[in-house]
Amino acid sequence: MSEIRVNNITNRDGSTGTTVAGIPVVDSTSHFVVPSGDTAERGSRGRGVWAGGYTPTHVNTMDYVTIASTGNASDFGDLTQVRVNLSSCSSSTRGIFASGVTPVAPNRTNIIDYITISSTGNAFDFGDLFTGRYGNGSLSSSIRAIFGGGKDTNSINLSSIELITIATLGNASSFGDLTQARAYVGGCSSSTRGIFAGGGTPTRLKTIDYVTISTTGDAQDFGDLTLSRWGPAGCSSNVRGLFGGGDTPTVTNTIDYITIASLGDAIDFGDLTSAKGFYGTSACSSQTHGLWAGGPSPYTNAIDFVTITSTGDATDFGDLTQARQALAACSDAHGGLGD
Repeated sequence: MSEIRVNNITNRDGSTGTTVAGIPVVDSTSHFVVPSGDTAERGSRGRGVWAGGYTPTHVNTMDYVTIASTGNASDFGDLTQVRVNLSSCSSSTRGIFASGVTPVAPNRTNIIDYITISSTGNAFDFGDLFTGRYGNGSLSSSIRAIFGGGKDTNSINLSSIELITIATLGNASSFGDLTQARAYVGGCSSSTRGIFAGGGTPTRLKTIDYVTISTTGDAQDFGDLTLSRWGPAGCSSNVRGLFGGGDTPTVTNTIDYITIASLGDAIDFGDLTSAKGFYGTSACSSQTHGLWAGGPSPYTNAIDFVTITSTGDATDFGDLTQARQALAACSDAHGGLGD
């Protein structure tokens, strides 16, 4: 068989072309089919997964959507444990769901589950965090997942940050500390920088911290959200981070945005389709779209979406398989995975 080398592909006059990525396939003895769609959404990429929550019964439900296509979620499988107020992050292949509150004593769990995002099926045990916690923020690059803040088994606010290597099963290790012990923290990331935003001490905070994901050490001050609030749900492209919803203590529909590479205060982006509190929504993203799903009583199955590079109000995406709040979300194409 002859080896075919393709350096570039252009249109007939050579004025425009495309980069070949993904898996080309042979269509006949004389033609092959070039993969189409955005790079992050070819093959299995571009899938968002939501897990856990409260209906008001604790559940282990996992749903998934294709982020590039509006529509209702489908069943993915089950977590290893029913729980609420859990945290989540992911690489391009593996999703991580950690911590949370279970209906069985001691309630606050340190369990870490993992899934293969491109497939469907039940979660498996990954390892453990140092301590049972809930309401912590989480974020990731393609290599590392980081968990910060939350409340421990005695409902004491935590400042500790822990990390895992996503590709390697095992227990978490110490990363450093947030600038302030707090719970109900939102998280997002670029491929190099992680962001923790909002939370409570229990006083509601505007605080935004940042860390360099590839190192270890304490978080540094980034700036402030537009509103002091518990539980803003974060998502991102590799350039811009968004935080939507939260409790001020009034439940809010506010979406803020930051430029992750530049320190400074958040700016108003627009509004979610409805107010979603700190026991409410969770978010995931591709490089182009941010999605928020679920919400507080009366429980909702609504999924909202925005275009991250623009500003403006969210629009309806579809519905989860089950109306619930206090769930977590991850994706295989978010900003922490690079371009």
